[in-house]
Amino acid sequence: MSIARKLFFYIIVLVGVSFLIYSKLFRPIPVVGYEVKASQLVVEVMGIGTVQARTATSVSPKIQGRLIELNFDQDDRVTMGEIVARLDDADILRQVEIAEANFDAAIAGLDRLKADEVRAQAVLRQVKREIQRVRMAFDQGAANESEIDKAEEQVAIAQADLARTKAGSAEGRMLSIAAEKTLEYQRARLDDTIIKAPFDGLIVRRDRDEGSIVVPGSGIYSLISLDEIWLSAWVDETAMASLSPDQPARVVLRSQPNEPLSGHVVRLGRETDPETREFIVDVMIEQLPTHWAIGQRGEVYIETARLDDVLAVPMNFIQMIEGQRGVYIARQGRAQWTPCTFGAQGRDTIEITEGISAGDTLIRTPKQGALRDQKKVVIQ
Repeated sequence: MSIARKLFFYIIVLVGVSFLIYSKLFRPIPVVGYEVKASQLVVEVMGIGTVQARTATSVSPKIQGRLIELNFDQDDRVTMGEIVARLDDADILRQVEIAEANFDAAIAGLDRLKADEVRAQAVLRQVKREIQRVRMAFDQGAANESEIDKAEEQVAIAQADLARTKAGSAEGRMLSIAAEKTLEYQRARLDDTIIKAPFDGLIVRRDRDEGSIVVPGSGIYSLISLDEIWLSAWVDETAMASLSPDQPARVVLRSQPNEPLSGHVVRLGRETDPETREFIVDVMIEQLPTHWAIGQRGEVYIETARLDDVLAVPMNFIQMIEGQRGVYIARQGRAQWTPCTFGAQGRDTIEITEGISAGDTLIRTPKQGALRDQKKVVIQ
């Protein structure tokens, strides 16, 4: 290689190295700026949870049977008392017919026993009159003692017959009551083959199909009331003192992250999870979106305070260097690292109580770690 070529090669290398050194050390890097000014800060507490209904139930039968009719499916609305399903009632209908026949027989038997009791009472009255006549005749000498004994025997027999018929009537009444109760029970079972909605609501899940055998407690539908739908969120216990019912809140569902829903705190839990140190806060969703689901995850932001005239900056301007949080401030065309003291935190902003002043320009780059102290910058 000639001397001229070597010199040219060295010059090219020197220019490249110089350009790299300039790019790394001296060339300003483009940054995004934010001018600090006093503003209002909405302080919020955040929690994560799931969409729940305050009133929910599993619609199930009271008796065992085979489903022969299902009138609704999931995502259908029902009204209280509306028939939602039916069980096969053929066997129970026969049981009702048998119970009706037994009840009719018991009533007829009771009527016969009552007639026997009336007859026994009439016979007893008759023999009592007869013994009075015999005693009067005996006093006048027209009857003897054997006739009196015979009359008294007839009275005793009549009294025994009356007692027997009264016992029979009592037994008949008990049998008729038992037959009536059996009939009521069988009719109630027949009514239980018709399954009705316990309240107005929405069917969120159907668990059975026609032909399925169901038993008491086995769910056919999952039904919820739409009157109160809320997000049950887990919130850190450190926020407990700042929360109370009726505080305004925003609910952000995972399916609609850019469309927050209005809500308010309904109730606070009184039990903290021993592992996560969080407790439940129920936030009412005031207007449901078109698409939502029970069990859907989401975040809730509960407003606890509004602070006026504070230096609040966007969260994405905060950086962590060597375990200390702070910001970069643009000063005379260079980035100056400034540790800060932070206060209340809002949705996307955080209060800085020490380290910056109104009028300062905070800077950041899209790439994490690209800035360093005293680096030349140009705000775009």
